[in-house]
Amino acid sequence: MKVKLLSLLNDSNVDLAQATSQRQLGISISAFSGEFANNLPLNLCLILDRSGSMHGEPIKNVIQAVEGLLDRLQPGDRISVVAFAGSAEVIIPNQVVQDLGNIKSQIKNKLKASGGTVIAEGLQLGITELMKGTRGAVSQAFLLTDGHGESSLRIWKWQLGPDDNKRCLEFAYKAAKLNLTVNTLGFGSNWNSDLLEKIADVGGGTLAYIEHPQQAVDEFSRLFRRIQSVGLTNAYLLLSFIPQVRLAELKPIAQVSPDTIELTVQQEADGRFAVRLGDLMQDVKRVVLVNIYLSNLPEGRQEIGQIQIRYDDPAVDRQGLLSAIAPVYADVVRTYQPNLNPQVQQSILALAKYRQTQLAEAKLQQGDLIGAATMLQTAAKTALQIGDKGAATVLQNSATRLQAGEELSQADRKKTRIVSKTILQE
Repeated sequence: MKVKLLSLLNDSNVDLAQATSQRQLGISISAFSGEFANNLPLNLCLILDRSGSMHGEPIKNVIQAVEGLLDRLQPGDRISVVAFAGSAEVIIPNQVVQDLGNIKSQIKNKLKASGGTVIAEGLQLGITELMKGTRGAVSQAFLLTDGHGESSLRIWKWQLGPDDNKRCLEFAYKAAKLNLTVNTLGFGSNWNSDLLEKIADVGGGTLAYIEHPQQAVDEFSRLFRRIQSVGLTNAYLLLSFIPQVRLAELKPIAQVSPDTIELTVQQEADGRFAVRLGDLMQDVKRVVLVNIYLSNLPEGRQEIGQIQIRYDDPAVDRQGLLSAIAPVYADVVRTYQPNLNPQVQQSILALAKYRQTQLAEAKLQQGDLIGAATMLQTAAKTALQIGDKGAATVLQNSATRLQAGEELSQADRKKTRIVSKTILQE
């Protein structure tokens, strides 16, 4: 398994007469295999909400989705299952899949809905179980909940009891450091969008929305196909630039495909910038945008930076491998004519759709319904520009309701969040 790496500026020409020019560097990364490559062994943990609100059809559909997923596991794959409500319990310890009938029976017997929602404890146990089977495997978790984590009680300046949401994020960061990927599934319409999105973003996973219980099977199946296609793990994007090039100060790097995520950048000891990407899927492009400023470059074709991927290859049990270095070029010209790259322009619009929707949500929280509607309309137009008709429809419908003085339901807000992050496909 190897890494395919390609980088392009949104406009490769730079005006010599301009003291400073802004550019977006589009980077495409994917794993590609030889003709006879096999899927990597999976180390999967299901962290499932069994609080009282999941009683009845919801828990039945989740069990059905879990059973369908179990049937697709291959010899050598590992599974663990954690259930949480007012407390958390490991109901299937991490193990190689052998006796599926026994595993299914235990899940049916122990996944009974009752009690509150303490997500963090479930996430903590899930991480512990995953760590038992990481060697040579793709280690990912599915975290499903239909509610909010329980907040601490604050009396004046004293905070009493743990804040579940805060602890969830702490565990998400811990999972990322341990090279574990956490995917989140919001069930129904009452889950915390900000929390589940942040957990998935931090953990290098994806956020899914199960609006109706019967959609659980399809969403589990979709996420399973994603992790089954992983070829390389623990990938980092490494960037270095010449002194005349600098990163933008605010939100310099974002992923735009397959999901839109604001990425965190850190500087390594050798001066390079490092961005965690997590797992790389085979033949599925991970597209990242880097916002840079170029200043005082001499005329002519210039190498302005270099990019490289550091990654692990579980198939051969090797860590810290490095891809070939890919140089980044710009053409500094005296007579400037734009040389726009349409692929990078599409990526810029995808990121704009996400950020416009975020602004709309912020205005909605402030009670500015007209401002929110205007931003949603702008996001809908942006979605149409990139051919994302599904998102455009959802965003425009929400804008129209706000303009009519209606409130957006929790389901409407969830749909808006999901379509801002990805192109609707399945």
